[in-house]
Amino acid sequence: MLQMFRKRPVMPSAAEALPGRPDPMPTAERHFVNGNPLKGPYPEGTQQIVLGLGCFWGTERKFWQLPGGVFVTAVGYAGGYTPNPTYEEVCSGQTGHNEVVLVVYDPDVLPLEAVLKTFFESHDPTQGMRQGNDVGTQYRSGIYTLDEAQAETARRMRTAYAEALRAKGFGEVTTEIKPLDAFYFAEGYHQQYLAKNPAGYCGVGGTGVSCPIGTGVAA
Repeated sequence: MLQMFRKRPVMPSAAEALPGRPDPMPTAERHFVNGNPLKGPYPEGTQQIVLGLGCFWGTERKFWQLPGGVFVTAVGYAGGYTPNPTYEEVCSGQTGHNEVVLVVYDPDVLPLEAVLKTFFESHDPTQGMRQGNDVGTQYRSGIYTLDEAQAETARRMRTAYAEALRAKGFGEVTTEIKPLDAFYFAEGYHQQYLAKNPAGYCGVGGTGVSCPIGTGVAA
């Protein structure tokens, strides 16, 4: 998963992006850990959000390990232009896509604020097009929302964490918040990778800075 570039990663334009393909890449049918269907149907009342916070192997594990409220997680690609990309195409930097995690959750058990608390505290959202030694446009911090209520919550929490991080001497938060145009499931071997390969690479870090849910006060 380590991608080192000689020059600063730059997002391609839609005209520059790879063309992709009309058909989705083959993926797993069920979650390797909990057995739930990756592509649904999802239970009534659940909600979905798509999050990018670095290498998707380690970040997916953060969410399926939450103590309750998560129905299923899946890794994939979003935020770019190329339809149905391959992993290699995303790593080339020529799709505009981010490595992301789809989280399907029950908001009555796990509020969106708690999902986003895990998001912000599991990576450094001030690093731009990288996380640690993982460098590339596909490692940027991003929240891809399905409705305006999610976007409003995400913006509020981004502001809260930006204030807390700034107070601790970190730079500006670079997390992008955008409506989800499409989520493309990654190839089957990427799904729940660290459950299948417990000694596999995990680039998940964090800043050690936290905020009480719903406020801008650092803990």
